[in-house]
Amino acid sequence: MGNFLSSFSPSSKRKSLPIETSFKLPSPLPTWPPGDGFGNGSIDLGGLRVCQISSLKKVWATHEGGPDNLGASFFEPSETPQGFFMLGCYSQPNNRSLYGWVLAGKDEGTAQEILKKPLDYTLVWSSESLKIKQDGLGYIWLPTAPDGYTSVGLVVTNVPEKPSLEKVRCVQSDLTDQCEIDSWIWGIGKQSDPNAFNVFSLRPSNRGTQAMGVSVGTFAAQNGNATSISVVACLKNVSSHNLSCMPNLNQIQAIFNAYSPRIYFHPDEEYLSSSVSWYFNNGALLYKKGEESNPVPIEATGSNLPQGGSNDGSYWLDLPVDEGAKERVKKGDLQETEVYLHIKPMLGATFTDIAVWIFCPFNGPAKAKVEFINLPLGRIGEHVGDWEHVTLRVSNFNGELRRVFFSQHSGGSWFDASELEFDNGNKSIGYASLHGHAMYSKPGLVLQGSNGIGIRNDTAKSKMVLDTGTRFSIVAAEYLGTAVVEPPWLNYLREWGPKITYDIEDELKKVEKVLPGKLKSAFRKIINSLPDEVFGEEGPTGPKLKRNWIGDEI
Repeated sequence: MGNFLSSFSPSSKRKSLPIETSFKLPSPLPTWPPGDGFGNGSIDLGGLRVCQISSLKKVWATHEGGPDNLGASFFEPSETPQGFFMLGCYSQPNNRSLYGWVLAGKDEGTAQEILKKPLDYTLVWSSESLKIKQDGLGYIWLPTAPDGYTSVGLVVTNVPEKPSLEKVRCVQSDLTDQCEIDSWIWGIGKQSDPNAFNVFSLRPSNRGTQAMGVSVGTFAAQNGNATSISVVACLKNVSSHNLSCMPNLNQIQAIFNAYSPRIYFHPDEEYLSSSVSWYFNNGALLYKKGEESNPVPIEATGSNLPQGGSNDGSYWLDLPVDEGAKERVKKGDLQETEVYLHIKPMLGATFTDIAVWIFCPFNGPAKAKVEFINLPLGRIGEHVGDWEHVTLRVSNFNGELRRVFFSQHSGGSWFDASELEFDNGNKSIGYASLHGHAMYSKPGLVLQGSNGIGIRNDTAKSKMVLDTGTRFSIVAAEYLGTAVVEPPWLNYLREWGPKITYDIEDELKKVEKVLPGKLKSAFRKIINSLPDEVFGEEGPTGPKLKRNWIGDEI
């Protein structure tokens, strides 16, 4: 689980930690175009109005353990608007700038009380017996909720007395949903140790465009090796108008103008992005099973592509037959690139996800690193029609960019805005890996494998940069109904490339010939553990068949 606490030792003056600086986006937020509930500061979840509090006061901190062994800090809202109540405290590791929030709640005056004071508190954990570097002592309390109500957050104090019953509110259980551990914040001892203690951030268990679980921004605590976790609920949006806080078309345009990412291709990249229409207009062909000798040119919008159905292997796309045209189309056209936006409600419509889909006509061959040896992998990794994406997560309370997801082959990673590079105001920077186009937040080498053996994902800055805000179109926003017309190519649910036409085993044997004996088996073991997407035996599918189309990213 990372670094755990070392024994206490006196040290010289402590260096300042990243968390001691509050993160702010490089540029102020714009004034958003008028609309319904987006950016209005609070959201009605169905009798419970919530607001997002990012003005936080530190209650207690430890300075070792946790990510990078830098400890963690615990906060409560420093102020809440009139009529709103704290629902729980916030915590994050000390290894990054402070960029947190918690929700506060207000009863909208329905017939039944939505919020109630706790009946009591149970001490979950205290730092009294720990000889660790800490600011005073810390105590973590679980509110005892009345019948029919649920606690959605823990309370942290720096004194041993129980908090006031006025400190926090519990929520009517009908407005709560199940949540789960998201990421590790801090801990002591190994998980198998009965004296261990760990703190985690939380997220709703059920996430997706139809899921109504709402993150509260609070944390969970786990004592010892028990499976029970203190705080197992988030909020739920049960409002009949629960999508009214989503942005309208004008607001979407303004949001993307503010945050559109800049994607750097590797300086050695040969296979760049293009628009879908450029690909079709430059000779891409539609093949049908049983009629392979008679491929069909594709209309610019994909209007002659088969619509709907399933990925049944009946159709696939491929590059032009003419060798010269094929090599030219493989290289794409950066200047002609258009990106495609899918706008979707997330976390009970308290956030808007903008998935930015990027198309490359061709995915180049992979390279392997086997300890100190770098090897081209022949044709392994090559495939026609490569879709990657970056997703912006924007708060519907104020329109602030909170996180960015970078897709990498079949997975990817979320990063808080405080962890990103920015350019030209609030435009986040991403890096597309050489030949594979996997997206990363920082330049350098990411090795897909272990123990110094695996597939190379190389990224670096170059003059080849895709400014996604230059040419983009909104291709899907289901919550807006008929306001967004989906292009025909989006509903082509078959493969964007043919099955590979080379023998992976032969390609691997060519590589193994140049490896010393002991590295052969190590290389083969790592290769066998990699996901199928790396090898691309099947032609890739389009955005609508990816799991994140209706679900969360991970």
